[in-house]
This record gives sequence, structure tokens and C-alpha cells, in this order.
Amino acid sequence: MSLIYKRIIKFFLFLGITSFLFWLVYRDQNWSDLVKALKEDVDYTWIWVAIGMGILSHICRALRWQLLTASMGYRIRLANSFMGVMIGYFANIALPRMGEFTRCGVVSKYEDIPFAKLLGTVVTERVIDMLILLGLTFVVILTQFKQIVFFLEENKGIEDKFLSLFHSGWILFVLAGLLAICYLVWRLLRHSAFYQRLKGFGKGLKEGILTIKRVRHKGLFIFYSLFIWLLYYLMFYVCFFCFEFTSGLGPLVALTIFVLSSYGMVAPVQGGIGAWHFMVIAALLIYLPHTPGVESMSKTFALLTHGTMTLLYIVVGALCLLVMPLYNAGSRKKAPKEQR
Repeated sequence: MSLIYKRIIKFFLFLGITSFLFWLVYRDQNWSDLVKALKEDVDYTWIWVAIGMGILSHICRALRWQLLTASMGYRIRLANSFMGVMIGYFANIALPRMGEFTRCGVVSKYEDIPFAKLLGTVVTERVIDMLILLGLTFVVILTQFKQIVFFLEENKGIEDKFLSLFHSGWILFVLAGLLAICYLVWRLLRHSAFYQRLKGFGKGLKEGILTIKRVRHKGLFIFYSLFIWLLYYLMFYVCFFCFEFTSGLGPLVALTIFVLSSYGMVAPVQGGIGAWHFMVIAALLIYLPHTPGVESMSKTFALLTHGTMTLLYIVVGALCLLVMPLYNAGSRKKAPKEQR
């Protein structure tokens, strides 16, 4: 089966999952009431503030990526770094996790940096981001333990599926099977030209991952990493002021819902659609259990907040996809290498 057919199948498979999750969340929603709320009950000033914070967070991500690639001796132009990041987010809307590969692919093309090395730096970024998310999760558990327990009790499916990963014999069986397959493939291909190319790719990937050890400006790298997540959080928090029913919720409540929604983005669906909405709505119901019409308003809040960021990725990502070839036209020279 050709690569394009595989991608088409994956796209429609994930689209089906995404559509099903979205339908589950919004199947009982009165859409005329939702549209009316969006027209009459929203202060869109805060949406523009959130968009500005979102763009700033992506610029910081582009700057942080520059630090990682510079530790290998490559200097990515900031414009290409930023456009690569935004094209990656745009690609994630089509296929989950496709953005990481797309981002590395377009920047590798225009900056003449090995794809494997760039992918390694992105893996490092994801590890750093996950560590920060785990740190925020720890803060939330310490400060909002009662609400987190209540959230899990009200949504038994989440807790049961998470715990089943550690109690299922199938997990060990699948892992053992994968290890056996990898060993057999290695035995069969270890002397082939393909294996040598794969080995070279792995070497480049490893070098990219280990860039964290050689980052020259570690303080700046830490600042960018923390500032990115601060902006993510503030981008979410200011959306509370768009609606009267959430405007009174404090920053710690916003942090709790933000952390829970971040795990919704990890779900293997396009842009977290459905999963993200569910986490936000369920969390708001915990904090506002007696507010009249809270479920409908929570759905409106989730749809507007997620929709705004998704639209940002689509518009800016598509523009970057068009502008990047024009920006790089006539500069086909290799990216300048720094002294190691």
C-alpha cells in the first residue's frame, strides 16, 4: 500500500474517532442556544488577548528550538523556526502527532539540517514539556486534591482506563511481542544497506535528543520552557473573563482545569477535539455544580476557547505554508554552521 493511501486511511480513521468524541460531548446540545450565547454573552476582547498570548508562546517555542539546534552547530533563522512550528500545529489538525514530522521536514528542507537531528530536538522538547506538565499536575494534586478525586469519581471511565494499563496482561504481551519482532527484524536486516541508513538515522536522532546537554544558554532555555507554559496557562485563564459564569473562578481553579484539559490534548485525535472539550466541561461541572444551565454554558466555553486556538493554527499555519517557500526563495544556500 502506498504512503499516500496509508495517510488517507489514517486521516479518516482519526477523523472518525474525533467526530465520535465530539458527538458524544455535544449530542444533547441545543445549537440555537449555543449560537445565541456566542452572539450575546461573550466578551470577545479577551479572545484577542488569548490569541496574542498564543502567538507569543509559539515565538518562544521557535526561539527555544533555535537554542537546541545551535548546540549541534546549526543556526535556524527565526522566521523559519516559527513558520515550521506553526505548520506543525496545522498538520496536527489533519493527523495526530504528524506535526512533529512535518515541522522537521519543512525546516530540514530550507535550512539544510538533517531531518533525524531535528526530530531528536523535537523529542527533547516533548520530554521537557511533559516534565513541566507533570510538575503542574503535582501542584494541582497538592492544592486541589479533593476536587481531583471528585473528578475521577464522577468520570469513572477515565480512572478505570488509566488503571487498566497497569493491570492488563495484554500490555505485557504486546510489549514482549514488539520486542521479539524488533529483534527478528534486526537479525534479518543488520547487514543490509537499509539497516546502515537506519543506523545513521538513529545516530542523528540520538544527537538531536542529547542537545539538551550542550545547550549554551541553559538559563535562557529554562526561561523559554517555563514561559511557554505560563503563556499557555494565561491564554486559557483569560478566556474565563469572556463569560460571566466563569469570570469569578480563581487562578488556581483555572490551573486545575488547564492541566486536566492538557491531558485531553494528548489523546490520539485531531487537535484534541472532543477529548479536550470533555475534560474542560467535566471540570467546570465540578466547580460550578449548582449554577443554572452550567452544562450548556460550559459546552459553549469549551467550544469557543478550543475553536479560537484551532482557528489560529489553521489561519497562521496555512499562511506560513504559503509564505515559507517565498521567504526562502533565492536562499538555497546551506544554513551557516556555528563553531562547535
